[in-house]
Amino acid sequence: MPEKLEKRVSDNRVSHRAKIAKPVRVRPSEPRDDHFEDLPISVNASKSGIYFTSRLRSYYPGMRVFVTFPYCSPHDPINCEYVAQVVRVEKLENGKSGVAVHLQMSMSFNARRPERPSSRS
Repeated sequence: MPEKLEKRVSDNRVSHRAKIAKPVRVRPSEPRDDHFEDLPISVNASKSGIYFTSRLRSYYPGMRVFVTFPYCSPHDPINCEYVAQVVRVEKLENGKSGVAVHLQMSMSFNARRPERPSSRS
């Protein structure tokens, strides 16, 4: 049975996952969800998703969240925030939950604009 589940999950993946342990910041984006700020460490990531473990029981499939990855500090310019959706929540043996999120849209506004050519010649 576990083999079938693993095959099904891997068949749905669009991009390759890399094992990467980086801090993540997760907050709910919908007002109906209780507010929290979770600071887990990622287990793996791809261009379109992140998998992490958490002690919080607040996550559920379909939940929309704000995800900052990688997360360094509140005002660090390397932070990149995304709107994401929880696609899977797994109960793990150690009392934690495994949470998979799909990154839907980047919210980063710190990208440099292309320079305009000078009108002075």
